[in-house]
Amino acid sequence: MSKRLVVLMTIIAVLALGAANLRTEAQSVVEIDFYYPTAVGGPITQIIDEYAAQFNAANPDIKVNAVYAGGYDEIYKAVQTQISGGGTGPDVAIFLSVDLFSLIENDFIIPLTDFIEKTEGAKEAIADFFPAFMLNTLDEFGVIWGIPFQRSTPVMYYNKDLFREVGLDPDVAPKTWQDMLEAAKKLTLPDGSRWGLMIPSDGFPYWLFQGFAISSGKNLVEASPTEVFFNTPSTVEALEFFASLSRTHKVMPEGIIKWGDTPAAFTSGQAAIIYHTTGSLTNILRNANFEVGVGFLPQGKAGYGAPTGGGNLHILKTSSPVEQAAAWRWIQFLSSPEIQADWGVKTGYVAARQSAWELEPLKSLVREKPQYAVARDQLPFAQKELSTYRGLDVRQIFGKAVQAVITGEKDAKTALDEAQAAADQLLAPYR
Repeated sequence: MSKRLVVLMTIIAVLALGAANLRTEAQSVVEIDFYYPTAVGGPITQIIDEYAAQFNAANPDIKVNAVYAGGYDEIYKAVQTQISGGGTGPDVAIFLSVDLFSLIENDFIIPLTDFIEKTEGAKEAIADFFPAFMLNTLDEFGVIWGIPFQRSTPVMYYNKDLFREVGLDPDVAPKTWQDMLEAAKKLTLPDGSRWGLMIPSDGFPYWLFQGFAISSGKNLVEASPTEVFFNTPSTVEALEFFASLSRTHKVMPEGIIKWGDTPAAFTSGQAAIIYHTTGSLTNILRNANFEVGVGFLPQGKAGYGAPTGGGNLHILKTSSPVEQAAAWRWIQFLSSPEIQADWGVKTGYVAARQSAWELEPLKSLVREKPQYAVARDQLPFAQKELSTYRGLDVRQIFGKAVQAVITGEKDAKTALDEAQAAADQLLAPYR
């Protein structure tokens, strides 16, 4: 054998070995698809892409493909369509927290018990989440199915400059329903160019009203996913008051107020007080050319009250065990105190871990802009968001009842009695 041939064969062998090593390395990288929605303004896609790049760099054996999948309803429908069509869907996704029982019923997700039990420090991490945010991660037996991520409560935003203009104390948010009504009367202009108050009644009509129901005396749901409390006297009273703000007192526009239009109406000065998610806080502060006040949802006769909201991280059942393990590591990263602190600063969502509030940059931000602490401080008064079996249908039933009263189509008692009967009929097979 010639010397030249030996050299050539050696080169080929080295190249083949290198190619084999590359294939092995490529095969060892687990790719997972992550679907996420957004329901607030701001550069959410850019933020998530940055997190994925950080995670991928620190975990070379995993590659996260982050996919923006629309709003909460769109992401649920996309997963449902993919899985029902024989596909696998994503490996990990953010679903609306109230979709939990629909996800369980359709066998889309897995419980996280084994991961929590087998991961060092996981139980301590679970204890670090605000208890109110854990309520919508649990089934009726206390099993954890999701991990809080982009969580929120609704809060009241108010224009401090306009408060000064009409003689209201800008440093004191309206404390009660009556305080809010009286302030809104002073802030409303008779020509319709400025409304004292705007509370959205589309998109999530049940959600913002749920704060009225809780503070009036009774939440719409308790621990069981098979029972709702739509037509209690306190909820009827709360809906009557809610509808009166536009129909009787004329401090809100009549008819259905759009969710997406409300922050813009506030920052443009067309509305002096609004209810919206705390997830809109960063965007509102960025766009307002006035001093923004943030307060608890005003209290009714039973005190303060608000629902929690937003989305939780879930692992899909259609993924392989290896992909599920990788998804769990991604969930641990996103729900870490460091990322939660950063996420809260960049979006306005409430950092779901208590320890995150002691970290930078969130700690300094709260010192400079105390508005960011309001939703956190409201959490002791927050209760479980409306979540049941047949959840989307049940929420739509209640939302349509709220809208029917707002538009004057029905009185509160009739609408809520009908909603209760319709929901009971849907939930009866689950009892």
